[in-house]
Amino acid sequence: MKKLFVLLGFILSTAALAQPKPKPTMAWKDVLTWKSIPGFGGTQLSPDGQWYAYVLSTYESDAELIIQKTTDSTKYVYPIGAPSFVQMSFSDNSKWIAFKVFAKDKDKKAAAKPGGKPVPDKVFLVELASNKKTEFDRVKSFAFNGEKVSHLAVLLTAAGAGPSGPPSGGASDAAKGSDLLLFDLATSKTQNVGNVSEMAFDKSGNWLALTIDANEKAGNGVQLRNMTTGIMLTMDNDKARYQSLNWTEKGDGLALLKSTKDEKYKNERVGVLGIKNFGTMPELTAYEPKTDSVNFPKDMTVSPNRAPYWSEDLTRLFFGIHKLELAKKDDKKPAEAKKDSTKKLSDVEKLAKIKADTTLKTIEDLQKALAKIKADTTKSAVAAKPDDTEKPEVTVWHWQDKRLQSRQQVQEPQDKNRSFLSMYDVAAKKFVQLADSMLKNVSVAPKQLYALGTEDSKYELETSLDGQNYQDVYLVDLKTGKREKIREKHYLPNFWAGPQPSPDGTKFLYWEGTQYFVYDMVNKTSRNITQEIKTSFVDKDDDRNQKTPPVGMIGWSSDSKSVLLSDGWDIWQVPTDPKDAKGKALTALNLTQNGKRDKIRYEQRYQLDPEEKGIDLKKPIYVRMYGEWTKKSGLARIENGKTLVVKPLIWEDAAIGSLTKAKKADVFVFAKETFTKPRQYFVSNNAELTSEKQLTKNAPMFDKYAWSAGTRLVDYVSDKGDTLQGALFLPAGYEQGKKYPTIIYYYEKLSQTLHNFSNPGYSGTGWNPAIYTSNGYAVFIPDIVYKFNDPGMSAVWCILPGVKAALKTGVIDEARMGIHGHSWGGYQTSFLITQTNMFKAAAAGAPLTDMISMYNLIYKNSGTSNGQIFEGSQGRLVAPWENWDAYHRNSPIYHVTKVQTPLLLLHNDADGAVDFTQGVEFYTALRRLKKPVVMMQYKGENHGLAKQPNRKDYSVRMMEFFDAHLKGKPAPEWWSKGIPRLDLDKHLENRIFEN
Repeated sequence: MKKLFVLLGFILSTAALAQPKPKPTMAWKDVLTWKSIPGFGGTQLSPDGQWYAYVLSTYESDAELIIQKTTDSTKYVYPIGAPSFVQMSFSDNSKWIAFKVFAKDKDKKAAAKPGGKPVPDKVFLVELASNKKTEFDRVKSFAFNGEKVSHLAVLLTAAGAGPSGPPSGGASDAAKGSDLLLFDLATSKTQNVGNVSEMAFDKSGNWLALTIDANEKAGNGVQLRNMTTGIMLTMDNDKARYQSLNWTEKGDGLALLKSTKDEKYKNERVGVLGIKNFGTMPELTAYEPKTDSVNFPKDMTVSPNRAPYWSEDLTRLFFGIHKLELAKKDDKKPAEAKKDSTKKLSDVEKLAKIKADTTLKTIEDLQKALAKIKADTTKSAVAAKPDDTEKPEVTVWHWQDKRLQSRQQVQEPQDKNRSFLSMYDVAAKKFVQLADSMLKNVSVAPKQLYALGTEDSKYELETSLDGQNYQDVYLVDLKTGKREKIREKHYLPNFWAGPQPSPDGTKFLYWEGTQYFVYDMVNKTSRNITQEIKTSFVDKDDDRNQKTPPVGMIGWSSDSKSVLLSDGWDIWQVPTDPKDAKGKALTALNLTQNGKRDKIRYEQRYQLDPEEKGIDLKKPIYVRMYGEWTKKSGLARIENGKTLVVKPLIWEDAAIGSLTKAKKADVFVFAKETFTKPRQYFVSNNAELTSEKQLTKNAPMFDKYAWSAGTRLVDYVSDKGDTLQGALFLPAGYEQGKKYPTIIYYYEKLSQTLHNFSNPGYSGTGWNPAIYTSNGYAVFIPDIVYKFNDPGMSAVWCILPGVKAALKTGVIDEARMGIHGHSWGGYQTSFLITQTNMFKAAAAGAPLTDMISMYNLIYKNSGTSNGQIFEGSQGRLVAPWENWDAYHRNSPIYHVTKVQTPLLLLHNDADGAVDFTQGVEFYTALRRLKKPVVMMQYKGENHGLAKQPNRKDYSVRMMEFFDAHLKGKPAPEWWSKGIPRLDLDKHLENRIFEN
């Protein structure tokens, strides 16, 4: 029997050893070494689809570039330092890749310290077949020569410049040119061209345009290098600054600017150069406004702030013009100033002469002489003071200002740099100004036959008050420059309501009331194109204070004969003409057919050809699908041939998207992720997107930590009868029947994030659901829909029923629930704790707390009034004097006595969205009532935390706060006792050491 027990004990111990060791939770400090693909610009597919490059970056260490073969396991890995943004490029023949290598994180930090020296960027050139690497030091920019792919051009940084910038210090008119290296890809030989400030290849790669900028402007000009023959042509040469190289899309025309000094003005005089006819001898067109006294406005010049460009037919040059600013005349010339200094010196010498003057018999005589010198000196000093020291620093706020003074201050740089679109007709040698102070905004339509001008000055004051946008629309004939008002007080509930020109430049789509219209710019006629369609294109899900906003168009067809519109569910092909060329009636066609019926949203079309001009309906159309109530997503293909075919290609319980296609092959890449699996990129070598293969190893440390056990979708009905959903994320190590502490998070509608992977990181709000679920919290995100004049109560009517429905899952411990939101979500948090005591802790970031005072404050980031946001956007309220009760009913501050929930406030002193006083008001009211509240204020931070040390600090503190109230952990001292100002430095030092 004893042996049996020994054997049984051995078996049990062996079984215990065989059990997998629980994975550790992810702590905030682990975020520092977390690697992942950046959200923007971190991936690229080669033109032939055979190579895929992606970056893995971290918070405080260096990134690496992975170059992966799409057809086998070949992989190259290169360290690229700590990039502020990724720069990489495949050659057009897919044989090469070039990418920037930045300074290491430690070197960047050292350079940022006093006396530190910046480390210049490098460029690596890799031959993909052999993995042969060539390095270039001190690089500003680089480019392959287009389709030819014979050279890599590498523009070096100028001497004394930072990693990618101009020389530090020195005069503003210092030479900006540096060395340009032309690396021959076939021979590996390098040619050096000196004093290059800008370089640009045409599309074919046959021509390289260069601007030369040398010391004293010696030899400055624009040059063209034939990349086949190596011959260099100087197209223009002068003591001037050449800039803003801009090739046409086809590469058959080049435009640029030429600037010269004029001592009469502060800014330079600027002209326009155009070059064309590259098949033979390139032809130069030069337009110099200074010599055009007939057509060009006096005291104006071409603006350097807008790149010039050719019309598609190369008959006209387009550019901006702006005012010349007179230089201030010095009170005295340099020679006179020199005399003054000499005179002052002679006054000192005069004092010595006075002392030696025998005519001064008494002390009184000497005192009078000294007083005279003193008076003369004081008089000279006063006269020498610059005028601006006498000016008061004042801003005049007038009730009839079309824009608030604060708005004008924010837009001052934009106003100063404003330019008016103009054109130069090369054949007629005629300048035509298209925009001016009366019609500031003019956009050229495709094909450059017409332009559309919009002007809102008449409605600007009202818009700044109530947030309702209007504009007048003008049609400009580019043959004559003649303009005509064609729409007056056109209402803009959103972007899509404005003019959307067709690819052929003869029509534009616009929205009026509840319908889409097409305006024919040739015949000057308008037609309602949606009134006969049995669906509505009004965005019924937009519950903000805008009248009947449209869902938004998908795009124009490439032949300009139809538009693709969304009704929120399906995609419709809508003809712009009632009949075809044979007189047959044309009707709208539902391309997706089952969207509204099956509650699937066909919500996005993928533009797989970046150079397309409109949607080619003869080719397959790829769209993203999203299940409104299932939260599934996927990709579908629409083929509009003799019979309409809509084929779902992928349809899964995952977040699927980011579809791209190789430029020269039917190779497709798309992304897939769930809340429990990081985003990965997959490749398919056919149009059906079958046989998918995973390319990336995103988040390589993922398997090291414990993650959420999964997700659940919670259906519920709001107190006002709205059918809604919430996303419930299970904690790591979840066990059926066990209840868990839970954080409820919200911001309008977010249940669609059910399958989104939450990349661990320090956010600007302290919130990261992945970290919380890894640390044993459940997370619930309910949807909110809004009722007019009740934004706060709407949260109550939606969130509380959602939480009650989520409690029925058995996952959430009702005794350990906390809530958190930031900005608008912070407002909901502050309001909820005045209406219910069901939550044991609340964290509110940058909350609106007094809707009345908030209405009358400034949104400092934009300089606009909060009033227009309240009346025309997120606030969903009328003006307070029209309904005082609504403002009182929905303001947390007026219900502050009801608060019993401990509150952690985050509000920064430089918040430009929700004024700091909103947080202070709520904090001081709660403090006066002796309610448990702590407010965290980070000096100089805006609406969210931007500085990394602050993000780290608040992320840790917020979790400490919730751990204390929901997990029963000891409360941190900063919460339980506070930190006296004199002890703050020591407190922070200890926390940095600990965390």
